Order: sequence, then structure tokens, then C-alpha cells
Amino acid sequence: MSESLHPDIPALLVGVDLGLPNFDAELEELGLLAQTAGMTPVARVACRRKAPDAALFIGSGKADEIKALAEQTGAVEILFDQSLSPAQQRNLERHIGLPVNDRTLLILQIFAQRARSHEGKLQVELARLQYVSTRLVRRWSHLERQTGGAGVRGGPGEKQIELDRRMIGEAIKRTKERLVKLKKQRQTQRRQRERQGAFTISLVGYTNAGKSTLFNALVKARAYAANQLFATLDTTTRQLYLGNEEGGGRSVSLSDTVGFIRDLPHALVAAFEATLQEAVDADLLLHVVDAANPHHPEQIAEVQRVLDEIGAGAVPQMLVFNKIDALPPGQQPLQESDLFELDGMMLPRVFVSSKTGQGLAELRRQLAQLAGPAPGGAAAPAPESPVSPESPEIHDQPA
Repeated sequence: MSESLHPDIPALLVGVDLGLPNFDAELEELGLLAQTAGMTPVARVACRRKAPDAALFIGSGKADEIKALAEQTGAVEILFDQSLSPAQQRNLERHIGLPVNDRTLLILQIFAQRARSHEGKLQVELARLQYVSTRLVRRWSHLERQTGGAGVRGGPGEKQIELDRRMIGEAIKRTKERLVKLKKQRQTQRRQRERQGAFTISLVGYTNAGKSTLFNALVKARAYAANQLFATLDTTTRQLYLGNEEGGGRSVSLSDTVGFIRDLPHALVAAFEATLQEAVDADLLLHVVDAANPHHPEQIAEVQRVLDEIGAGAVPQMLVFNKIDALPPGQQPLQESDLFELDGMMLPRVFVSSKTGQGLAELRRQLAQLAGPAPGGAAAPAPESPVSPESPEIHDQPA
């Protein structure tokens, strides 16, 4: 398998319109993914087909056109916005004469670059191994050689491809076992919070919607935040103090989670099960939306799809329309909060700017109402600061 995806590599982007909704004709998101991985898009090609070509996905004529354009622009790698089968990827590389990769591998590469915690690295490694395991067949000529004999690993007559497949299978098994242990640790932490009567809130949303910036603004944390896709992979949980108008209040548990994206590989959703479980077990989901993105309706729908897939579709939600500072004057909200219809339900919506702080007071007020009084009816004492050095903190430590 071709897994170059090294920084500063000029890449040619290819998108195929198969008649599905929300086709990105400008390949804008694929370009952002490529740049996030450290690559430089030098040309873009979009074409339309009724169905993928079984051998080349795009057909031989379009493959010839891409090959010629790559030679003209100096592209040394081809990136497809759709997922390719192992056979299609192999045939395209032979036809074009350049490495060919798809959206799935690109996202895997970004996740591998961004994972910082031990758990995050294991989750990405599991997804990568599962991806690689489907692309062993006839990918390299050396895999057809037979090994074996006295003192040689693999047993008599075992082909190299069989040995590689078995080694990857064993690595997948080991990684899954280690993730099971970490999942049990997270379950123990959640049970402790439940016994303490903690109200848990998880931030969810499309990647680059500003979840980490909002998280930092609410709890005065220093979680990594940047204007790029998948800036945050590792779940971080902090205590958030919510006061009320009567002078009381309580602390709730606030978690920042990995962002979603269109066509998020199923292997990644499965691998990040332990991390995404924070959203499944939450009392409330803060669905953060980039209000300044013209495609935010489609992004909301994609987040809902992933939430349904992981079993969090029934968790109560509040929508937070973020980045209102980036909206033009004519599109500024007339009020700080209202109701928003989503999947036939009217959900509370708050307009905020995590950057300027606009609307955060209203968000805190509504969260305090939803969280209710502290367990036992007594108001929790207000800490000296939103997050003091002694306040409880649960987060993944870097490996």
C-alpha cells in the first residue's frame, strides 16, 4: 500500500459525483484535509459517473486525463475524495504511475499525527491496521514469495503474504485487548462520577466548529485549539462551575471530544468507541455548530448521523451556534437564544462567539437551569476560579 502522505508533497485532488447528496464539487474539504496532513494541493479534478468503474473507479479515459494533468502540474500523489477498494487503488497506481490514496487513509494519517494520549494512539493504530489488512492481496511482488523451512519463521511453504496477514491479525488482537482495558478504566471513572451525582456534558460537533475554543472559554483550560481539521483527538474532561441568579450553583463535568466529518471511516468510529462513549453516557450534548460556515446544515445532519451510529442519538441536546463574530452584520442573530427544529424536535439554541465571549453568559445560564441544583438540594460552593489547581480533572495523559 502506498502510504507516503509526507509533508510538502504536491497532490492532485479527485472527486467523483455519483449522484449522492452533498457532493463537494470544489473539493474544498478534501483540500483542507490534504493541507492538514501537510500536503499541497496543486490541481483539482471533479467528474460525474452513474456508478464507479469496477477496475479504476473513474474509467480509463479519466485516468489518462489525471495522469497528464499530474505531469503538467508536478503532482506526485493522487488523492480521491471517495473510498477506493484495494483493487481500484492498485489498478489506478499501475495506470497512472503515481501513489494513489483515498479519503480514508488521509483521515487516518491526520489522526496518527494528532493523537497524543496513549489511548488515542492505540485507537488510531487499530484503525490503521484494519485498513492495511484489506490491502495486502497482491500489493507487493515480494508477497508472492514463499518462505519456510528449517529455522525460518512462517512454517514450511507459508507465503509471505500469509505471514504478513497473520502478523497484522495478531497486532489487531493485541491492540483490541489493550483498548478493552482502557475502556474499563473509563467506565470506572464514569461510575465514580455517577455515584457523586455529577451532571455530565459532552461537546460534540463537526470538526473545526470551535469545540476546543469553547471548552477553553468555559473552563479556562488550555486544551489545544487551532483553526484546522481535527485539532483535538483526545478527550479532556474538566469541572465547570455553573452559578445561578440566587447566588448558588453547582459543578458539572464537561468533556471535549473528537470532531466528526463527512464520510468518517467506520473503522475510526469503531476504534474510537471508548472515547465516543463519553457522548453516549452524557446527560447533555452541546452540539457546537460553525454558524459562519455556509454548509452548516449539512454538517449538523452528518453529526446527527454519527451520533445515531454510536448510540447517542437519544441523548438530550442543546445547539450552540459558534463563531457569530465571523457573520456579516446582516446575518447577526437578533437574540442570544431561541429554539431550533432538529429531526422534528424543538431544541434550545444559543448563539455565541468563543473568541470574543459573546453569548457565553447566556449559555452558562441555560446550562445551570438544565443541570438543576447540586445533589441533595444544597448549592455547591463557588470555587475561587472556574478551574482551580485542586479541582477534579480527568483527561488522557500523553503517552
